[in-house]
Amino acid sequence: MAKGPGLYTDIGKKVRDLLYKDYHSDHKLTITTYSPTGVAITSSAVKKGDLFLADVNTQLKNKNITTDIKVDTSSNLFTTITVDEPCPGLKTILSFKVPDQRSGKLELQYLHDYAGVSSSVGLTANPIVNFSGVVGTNVVALGTDVSFDTKEGNFTKCNAGLSFTNADLIAALTLNDKGETLNASYYHSVRPLTSTAVGGEISHSFSTNENTITAGTQHSLDPFTTVKARVNNFGKVSALIQHEWRPKSLFTISGEVDTKAIDKTAKFGLALALKP
Repeated sequence: MAKGPGLYTDIGKKVRDLLYKDYHSDHKLTITTYSPTGVAITSSAVKKGDLFLADVNTQLKNKNITTDIKVDTSSNLFTTITVDEPCPGLKTILSFKVPDQRSGKLELQYLHDYAGVSSSVGLTANPIVNFSGVVGTNVVALGTDVSFDTKEGNFTKCNAGLSFTNADLIAALTLNDKGETLNASYYHSVRPLTSTAVGGEISHSFSTNENTITAGTQHSLDPFTTVKARVNNFGKVSALIQHEWRPKSLFTISGEVDTKAIDKTAKFGLALALKP
């Protein structure tokens, strides 16, 4: 297990990756190349129905400074500058988007053996201020995540979470949407040698009194091929198979069918990621 409780976003992340990561219903192609000077250029293209989206991301690393510049088909320019550990445990992230003048944001992350803190502030006259913090150990952690809009004078986000981790089990409980939604999740590693795991998530909405239950599993057929499946209480069943046909190059096929509406067309997705 990792040392320290991590950041607030790490609470429940393991089961979220199990249940939702790599599932898609679009066609996606990602190609990464590296220049002799070490610049990484990643081109992505996604086809969503009749809509085609693409972007190009350039990443440059110089000692502990990483600069990411991305341009998409809508002529937006995204820039992120990350300074990793100017002092032990600290990370500084500056991001902004052109032409959106209100998109600038400065974020500080600090990791300690018994705490993890992330704080960000918008670079505007009336910014949105976000703070998330976790205290505990790599076994038990308690945290909160809040955002305050200084222009409107109110909290736009107020979440809290609790996690428990041991060698093969992770459980998490979070209260989101200003107390409107309660999520409980569970992840269990059944057989580490084949990456076999099971997990589940229960989400309860206090405003609608509705429950959403999702369960999933994963298993490695061989060192290069992984299969995953999930189902929820609304009758939607999803599955995927992912094959690493060369190091860091992945081919993924995923699909979803609504068992309560078999007459509807099933959703299928393809993703190809190429890296040298």
